[in-house]
Parts: sequence; C-alpha cells; structure tokens
Amino acid sequence: MGSKKKRTNVVYSTNPDFNYDNEELAQDTLPISEQKLYVSIDRKRRKGKSVTLIEGYVGEPEDLKELSKHLKRSCGVGGSAKDGEIFVQGEFKDKVAKILIAMGYNTTKKGGY
Repeated sequence: MGSKKKRTNVVYSTNPDFNYDNEELAQDTLPISEQKLYVSIDRKRRKGKSVTLIEGYVGEPEDLKELSKHLKRSCGVGGSAKDGEIFVQGEFKDKVAKILIAMGYNTTKKGGY
C-alpha cells in the first residue's frame, strides 16, 4: 500500500485487491506554445485586497512554481501558486500579460479595466 498522505478521495475500501498506488497520474507539462493562460484581477475572499490571478496552467507543480517565481520577481511582489493557479499580490494584470506573451504563452486578459 502507498503512504496515507498520497491517498486522496479514498476513505476506505473493502476490496482486498484495491491498489492505492494508481490513484493519481501526474500530468505532464504542456509546451509553452500550447498553454492557454487567463490573467485577471481578483478581490474575492481577500478583505478588499487585489491579486493578479493567472489561471489555466497545465503541468507539473514544480514548473508552475518556477513560473510563479519568475512572475513575482518581475513584479517585485509576493504571491503563491497551487492547483494550476498563480496569485501575484497587487494589480499587475497588464504587466503579467506582457511578460507571459513575451515568454511565448497564449495569454488572454479577463475582466474589465
């Protein structure tokens, strides 16, 4: 059996042949030119503070964190990355979109202003 930390969405199985190891398959990172990223400003659940949200990344968590690190360094702010989304603190929608386009990503800005 696999470690308990890797067992997601399975509470208990009565099947004696159930194998926990094949639960989640890692998703390979798509090439940059095939990625379709959406950039928007998000204020929900943040006590009025704005973050620039980059959605739609498909790939390994390590690659997502590297992209997040590059964007945060370019904007000079903090943020985080998880579940295919990158959060950059502050309103940097235009700047982030330009950086992603320069890197070769297909980028679309969502939302007004």
